[in-house]
Amino acid sequence: MWRTFKYLFILTGLVLVGLWGYGQYDQYTHPYRKHQVQRLPAEPPTGQILTIERHLALTPRPADSYPFPIPLGEVGPKAPLYAGAPQYPFFCMTLFSGLGQPLVDNQAGEGVAVYREENGEISDEVIGYSRDCLLPTRLHYYYGSQDGEIRPLPVMEPGAPWPDDVAMIAGASGRIPEIYRVESGTINRYPYYIVMLATPDQPREYAPHWDRRLIYQLHGGSGIGFRQGRLSATKVITKLRDPLREGAAVITSTANKTSYTYNILLAEDTARRVKKQFVSLYGAPRYTLGIGGSGGGLSQYLMMQNNSGLLDGALALYAYPDMVSQTLYGLDCDLLNTYYAFRSQDPKDWQDFNQRAELEGLNAVAGFDQRAPFLEPLNQLIRGRWPHWPQGSSECINGWFGLSALIHNPRQGYLRPMFSEAVQRQTHWSHWEDLHQIYGRDPAGFARTTWDNVGVQYGLEALKTGTLSVGEFLHLNQRIGGWVDPEAMEAERIWAPLGKILPLWLTLWGNHNVSDGWPAARTQGDPQAIERAYRSGLVFLGRNPLPVIDLRHYLDEQLDMHHLSASFEARARIDQWQGHHDNQLIWVSDHRYTPLDEAFEAMDIWLAAHQRGEERPRTLDDRCFGEDGQILAQGEGVWDGSWNGREEGACTRRFTSYSNARIQSGGPWAGSIFRCRRIPVDEAIAAGIYGDIDMKPRQAALASVFPDGVCDYRQGDEARPADLTLGAF
Repeated sequence: MWRTFKYLFILTGLVLVGLWGYGQYDQYTHPYRKHQVQRLPAEPPTGQILTIERHLALTPRPADSYPFPIPLGEVGPKAPLYAGAPQYPFFCMTLFSGLGQPLVDNQAGEGVAVYREENGEISDEVIGYSRDCLLPTRLHYYYGSQDGEIRPLPVMEPGAPWPDDVAMIAGASGRIPEIYRVESGTINRYPYYIVMLATPDQPREYAPHWDRRLIYQLHGGSGIGFRQGRLSATKVITKLRDPLREGAAVITSTANKTSYTYNILLAEDTARRVKKQFVSLYGAPRYTLGIGGSGGGLSQYLMMQNNSGLLDGALALYAYPDMVSQTLYGLDCDLLNTYYAFRSQDPKDWQDFNQRAELEGLNAVAGFDQRAPFLEPLNQLIRGRWPHWPQGSSECINGWFGLSALIHNPRQGYLRPMFSEAVQRQTHWSHWEDLHQIYGRDPAGFARTTWDNVGVQYGLEALKTGTLSVGEFLHLNQRIGGWVDPEAMEAERIWAPLGKILPLWLTLWGNHNVSDGWPAARTQGDPQAIERAYRSGLVFLGRNPLPVIDLRHYLDEQLDMHHLSASFEARARIDQWQGHHDNQLIWVSDHRYTPLDEAFEAMDIWLAAHQRGEERPRTLDDRCFGEDGQILAQGEGVWDGSWNGREEGACTRRFTSYSNARIQSGGPWAGSIFRCRRIPVDEAIAAGIYGDIDMKPRQAALASVFPDGVCDYRQGDEARPADLTLGAF
């Protein structure tokens, strides 16, 4: 009884806090509110998108007619060259990157307001509006201080001495001040940066300290477009300070930060132009090395596969093979959590987080603290379910919570006030909408989606190992359902009375958008969207023509979403496509050590050999690192394991790998099966899909749960274009 009172007390307290805070919410002023997009353009945008007949890798890109370099004080190209029409609404973020307000481009109220500035202060007087968030190209200077900080260089008179605390470093001509020239501007409406060692007394085109290495910095995050993105110059310098001090040049753009878009075609279009701006000023580099984590890692895999002409090699940190195939199990997470909390026969049974791991594949840990554990019992009480305080957490919760709202729900939008209410109502907010020029639209006007779970037998491996009984397996698959159609979705009911301090999710796991029934309906992916995802290079097929080090910290024990098995998923696809993985190395380190210096050195050696037409040097191989940087094991086979059907290698034994919900449903480690080919349940039983479990007595029940049949993963992806066979190009 005392537990009931405890939950009621918590619920009452949360409601009281919510009521108090809700009254304060209207007075809450976010920095974005003054600069939010008030109105969409009156005329629909136009633009050219690349015609792709077979695959992006086989499609020539058009010649760029823009006369690079962009002169100082002028604006770079606004519309993409071949990535389609510009997207609106588009929230300008130049001010929040320290680059100032964007240029006024209209007086019709389209876009964000631009205010008069007086003595460096922004007034309340609107002087116009910016629809496209453009900036003139200009130069800024920063310096590295002796205490290790990166600081803006004060405006200096000619011949004035450098700041007293400037660090002195080794240059080609002796000791030089650690001063960085940063060029900024906009290309395709996104801010870009060019960073290298230089001083204000040197001409813009002069790069005396550049060692001919060019690094393209890419960044990660989860984003659905509609905003320009922000990136500070000090962070760019700090992140790559060591190679910059040695003489490398760094270029980057917010279009290559997946916090703002996963439109790989747009990212490539922009990156090629940023590189063209650099080359037009300084000449061709010895090589261009990509570096970036998470979304910035997968972007490199795709850009190399797709023959972007941008990179010569990649340091893919915390990488996945691609984004769109990760949504398959990522969107499974909220379905499973909805089942545990609201649909299972007894929710307390699912407080055994070891059992959850058997279904989810991703790691789950008993006793691991959740960030907001009160949300589950709160939502259970609201729905008339007996509340249960979580007894642990999982990667699904700790890493993937909110994905269904951000990526998949067109009604959700952003919590931050970037857009007026009118603009919010006129826009579909999802990853699919961000790429609607690729995926296409359905008859209801919503972007087509690739996500599908028809025939997926959740918990199949747990059934075969005895973790799930036959009855539990049937109930799970009968009630788990899928996501309702986009036009039927509703925004999350999130009560955020104290801004972001105490958000109360009153529709936890997006459960109000999960189909219901007996059995609950599954979701069918759109064949057109899936085909276009394949052909447009959004799916990593395994083509790996250039050197890449797939490097990550081991974070599975922390329930971080950047799990080790993503490296194996990429390698499995590479092995399938090419029959070898000569151009991919997997390096994994204890989280207390980062072998980045070793990776830069290895890539310098490897790229030199690659450009000579030679194979990878034998000194470079797969390896794993301990907390003090020592190599624990290295060589061929150190990462073998269940993912490739071999005995565990030395590194796999040191760093435990997990899987995901689709693998635990019988799917392959390579993933990327969007629409499985299905067979009737009697054929599945005869084929031995259920292992030693005799399903014949429950055949009728199983058939009622799966009237359209169950996945037969042996047959591959039904929606994959037939001409994109393994090793086809």
